[in-house]
Amino acid sequence: MADKARPARSLTFRVILLSSIWALVAVVVIALVISTLYRQSAENSFQDLLRAQLYNVINTVSAEDGGIALSGSPQLGDLRFSQPASGWYWMVEPIGDNFNAQPLASTSLGSGSVPIADTDRIPFNTRYERYYTTEDSYGNTVEVVETEVVLDEDGRTARFRVIGNRNVLEADIDDFSYNLFLALTGFALGSVSLNAIAILIGLKPLDHARKALEQIRAGEADELGGEFPREIQPLASEVNALIESNRRIVERARMQVGNLAHSLKTPIAVLLNEARVLEPAHGDLVRNQAEVMQSQVQSYLNRARIAAQRESVLARTEVLPVLERLVRVMRRLNIDKAFPLSVEPPTLMLAMEQQDIEETVGNLLENAARFAVRAVAVRAFVAPADVTGADAERRYWAIIEVEDDGPGLDPEQIEQAMKRGTRLDESKPGTGLGLSIVREITLEYQGRVTLTRGARGGLLATLVLPALAKDVA
Repeated sequence: MADKARPARSLTFRVILLSSIWALVAVVVIALVISTLYRQSAENSFQDLLRAQLYNVINTVSAEDGGIALSGSPQLGDLRFSQPASGWYWMVEPIGDNFNAQPLASTSLGSGSVPIADTDRIPFNTRYERYYTTEDSYGNTVEVVETEVVLDEDGRTARFRVIGNRNVLEADIDDFSYNLFLALTGFALGSVSLNAIAILIGLKPLDHARKALEQIRAGEADELGGEFPREIQPLASEVNALIESNRRIVERARMQVGNLAHSLKTPIAVLLNEARVLEPAHGDLVRNQAEVMQSQVQSYLNRARIAAQRESVLARTEVLPVLERLVRVMRRLNIDKAFPLSVEPPTLMLAMEQQDIEETVGNLLENAARFAVRAVAVRAFVAPADVTGADAERRYWAIIEVEDDGPGLDPEQIEQAMKRGTRLDESKPGTGLGLSIVREITLEYQGRVTLTRGARGGLLATLVLPALAKDVA
């Protein structure tokens, strides 16, 4: 039956989820580390290239004609220094009042310019070089390496600058990062998939153990069978030992109940026999009380026996043969009444002892036959999803209905009928314990019994009883 149990927590799902999260986090961290290291390496290489080009320009340019001119034509071996507005330039600019020569610049600069950073903000390093990023007049983001060199004995100094297009550097870094992302994404997906497969294979024995437990619960096996890994084998052995111990407890409880019933049977029989020879007034009183005592003893013996084996996974009974046998007896005792029977599915099994099913359904059939006019219908089926009222810890339930076409009961009479020893019709034989016994046995199995007015106008008794998983899944 449906219940409000918490969602199942899958060990496999949790292990796969945690390992996948760890793998993805590790891949992201690796990607960030590699990308950062590559950026540092690319920027260092970019600056080394510019510095090498700077020294090439320094070695090529000199002051001539008494410091009135700069001469030199650097050949840097890179066509980008000759392409207009390319962002790749070299520049030599005189510094000081005693050096009035015209600046030299690469043809790529044309009429453009590259601003000079303030030395207070970006000072020279120990090698008297400085690097800074700025924007040329053409809109290119450029990296500048700058130094100042004394060209002659008169102290004439020139500012040497080599400029590289930083957009090229960023494009190279972006391209590397993109390819790195693709590679690591493929690696991450492959790692997560292989990791999930490895976990599924590694946890397969647990799935086997779960299926073995379901077979025990469904009555298809009596113990956990098969071979298990070393880590799981102790658990399987303990479960099998627990099942065997449970079996012995059940058998011992049955034996003790049987011994007690046998020891009480003779004294009660003696009382019943003695009641027959007493005067009618006293004999009837003794006989009635002995019958009540006999029913009560049987009721409490049943409760003790059920409590001993209620939680046992070994209790299982096929419903159809039991109901067919009960209906067959009732047809012989009530030849003027019909007892239609329906069991769906025919293989429906209850997690109950056979005698407890016979006790509960038998009492209901006797009551129904006592008040029925023409027929008593018996139906057994799987509980629908909206059935409530039984123990929520058990997941699987079945329903057995016994409905007669008699006068039925009012709500007040139904409440009174469920009380122990109450008889609503003194003209009918009985002790008034039948419905109470049915209720007690049903509650011992965490089920329930309800009485309502049926479609035929008579009484409809509904039993909600524990079923085996394979019949209701």
